[in-house]
Amino acid sequence: MDAISRQPFRAKFRLRGRELATAELKGPATMRWHAYDLIAKRVAPAEPVKDGKQTPYRGHPVFVAQHATATCCRSCLQRWHGVPKGRELSRAELVYVVDVICRWIEREVAGGGGPDRDRRR
Repeated sequence: MDAISRQPFRAKFRLRGRELATAELKGPATMRWHAYDLIAKRVAPAEPVKDGKQTPYRGHPVFVAQHATATCCRSCLQRWHGVPKGRELSRAELVYVVDVICRWIEREVAGGGGPDRDRRR
């Protein structure tokens, strides 16, 4: 995750406003369930619908986390995490992706975004 977070495009993603409030309010267990559900539906299939464009940039903490952790589409999963395209994610891969997303969200909620982090809502 550290190598991904140093990439300029990925480093700019932070939980702010409504997404941060949602993550804080719902808590880690609910965020994990949401991540599992969203990944299973949008990324896990062998041929996801609109692959590469299926993940919005805002609207839910999991969406922001997916872009920050390069788990937003099958191309990013292949490039950054070594998960091949063209086949359904295995159970272990699905759990791995959810774990990566949840670790990022938990770090953001804990204030891991750095001293200049904008936590205004």
